[in-house]
Amino acid sequence: MPDGTDHRAAPLHALLAQGPGDGAARWIVAADGVRLRAVHWGREATKGTVLLFAGRTEYAEKYGRVAADLLRLGFATLVVDWRGQGLSERLKADRFLGHVERFGDYQLDVAALVAHGRALGLPEPWHLLAHSMGGAIGLRSLIEGLPVRSAAFSAPMWGIQMTGALKPVAWSVSEMGRQLGLGHLLTPGQEPSVYIARCDFAGNTLTSDRETFEWIKGQVVAEPELGLGGPSLHWLNEALREMRRLMTARLPEVPALALVGTEEIVVDPSRIRRRVASWPGARLAVLTGARHEVLMEAPAIRARALKEIAGLFGAQFGAG
Repeated sequence: MPDGTDHRAAPLHALLAQGPGDGAARWIVAADGVRLRAVHWGREATKGTVLLFAGRTEYAEKYGRVAADLLRLGFATLVVDWRGQGLSERLKADRFLGHVERFGDYQLDVAALVAHGRALGLPEPWHLLAHSMGGAIGLRSLIEGLPVRSAAFSAPMWGIQMTGALKPVAWSVSEMGRQLGLGHLLTPGQEPSVYIARCDFAGNTLTSDRETFEWIKGQVVAEPELGLGGPSLHWLNEALREMRRLMTARLPEVPALALVGTEEIVVDPSRIRRRVASWPGARLAVLTGARHEVLMEAPAIRARALKEIAGLFGAQFGAG
């Protein structure tokens, strides 16, 4: 089936999402036949549309509040559950195992999402807002010509934070698992269960805001099928290879912003700084006190992040 042509209604947990009232979900199909869920909010927006690329383990409902913020700024939101997570088709019998055959397969999801957005006639210009793993997918999409006017990255996964001693271990273990046909196994040290469902607020790496933490946790407790556990060895190896490629890739001439918190311990801030420094037209914003989820932080941090994003997107309105 061609990209994005299956537009039948899909489930959307609107009460959990707390997004704009016009939210709607559709099933779309990637070029290789994988069924995906796409959700859009704010079709009557006046300033354009934000393509929201979520992180690993995430799903559309988690971004309902962000979509509401973006609509107040004048932007519609279109988000996809990546293959293997959310309500999109899971790729292994163990639905909680994060897995992808090739990191490049996510670009098939992007193509289906873009086709769907065009079919919906979502307002232009379009912009990219990409978080964590979505930042790796998004940068690759930009390099390949994603039709957006600007791009904002929230704690992009251009590197995973590991100690110097752990990095060669991650490479060797994931490579060995791939070569021995064991790539489907859970990465050592990871858990098969959903991170936020099993951790306490005090030790979490995602947000310093308790209310937001409990809201996200409540989503996966109420609807466990949205959740995802740790990655497979194959996913880890694919991710490491893609991040290495992205660090040396020629960057597109697209106005860009990268947001990273001072308390970031999930992705590697040094690699974010290096990529931004080598990208003409890109800028880095460091958010004091923010953990990994800068868009789901305490109100003051969240407000600054949104102000930075609105400034980037708004500067492109009516230009070009």
